[in-house]
Amino acid sequence: MTEDRRLRVLRAIVQDYVQTSEPVGSKALLERHQLGVSAATVRNDMAALEEDGLIAAPHTSAGRVPTDAGYRLFVDRLSTVKPMSSAEQRAIGQFLEGAVDLDDVVDRTVRLLASLTRQVAVVQYPSLARSAVRHVELVPIGAGRLLVVLITTTGRVEQRVIDVGVDLLTDDGEHALGTLRSELNRATTGRTLSDASSELAAVPGQLEPGLRDMVRTVAAALQDSLVEEREERVVLAGTANLARSGGDLSSIGPVLEALEEHVVLLKLLGTVAEEGGAVAVRIGHENPYAGLHSTSMVTTGYGAGTDVVAGLGVVGPTRMDYPTAMASVRAVATYVSRILAD
Repeated sequence: MTEDRRLRVLRAIVQDYVQTSEPVGSKALLERHQLGVSAATVRNDMAALEEDGLIAAPHTSAGRVPTDAGYRLFVDRLSTVKPMSSAEQRAIGQFLEGAVDLDDVVDRTVRLLASLTRQVAVVQYPSLARSAVRHVELVPIGAGRLLVVLITTTGRVEQRVIDVGVDLLTDDGEHALGTLRSELNRATTGRTLSDASSELAAVPGQLEPGLRDMVRTVAAALQDSLVEEREERVVLAGTANLARSGGDLSSIGPVLEALEEHVVLLKLLGTVAEEGGAVAVRIGHENPYAGLHSTSMVTTGYGAGTDVVAGLGVVGPTRMDYPTAMASVRAVATYVSRILAD
């Protein structure tokens, strides 16, 4: 019973400090929360929490603030993450479903997360290493020119215009194009980009001699699409929210420097993607990079169907509204995954 009561006191301290950014004293706790105990008991519980390293006194203040360990216990003891309201969920769906392409999806997602949480939002572009081929389309745009379109399961669309030296607008040309389209999709659809690239090498030998030169040209264009732009990317929004967090402005510099190092963020998001779709929370010194030791990260993976292809989340001060951040990150990831799966 004593442990449960102290956890309620810790939860109240976290909630008050997140809301006010001011150290929390026993008097304020009794005024704001129905703890059902005396002032002396609250003071004793706060002393025990401080001894356990879960709260601390900043400078000479009479109040207490949560430590990284206190936030961690608070997050771990959240029995459930409060679901977003139906209206909030509809708003998220409508905002994201208006996207016209992958770049628009990523841009809308990062802006939406920053708005919902009032933190710095981070969205990783779908990893090409985890992508597969959804479809290959061939579109004749002239007697001897062909538009080659590669569509991946993560929504990326790559296009190449090539000269094939064959009139594709004749009956024979349309027949050859239909055969080529079928063979290319048979060899690549559903395969990862690296596997698809290997399969393309065998396609010319499976066709009649008259089509082999054309298929080699098309296969070369596809392979260029498969290997180009492999660099992973991450997009941020809401960095101005750091200045509004109520924390020490002198600590923002190292955080901004860390956020500018996209390699750091990609490593963190890559780890989350590998762990699957669960919401992960890194608090303070749990972050492996010194510039982020004064922050917390709430992240999760997203993808097409059950395949996690990238990560997204928010970065903010450890004095963060964790339930709201966790609910927002989870809801947005769910909707992005649905869009990519369509």
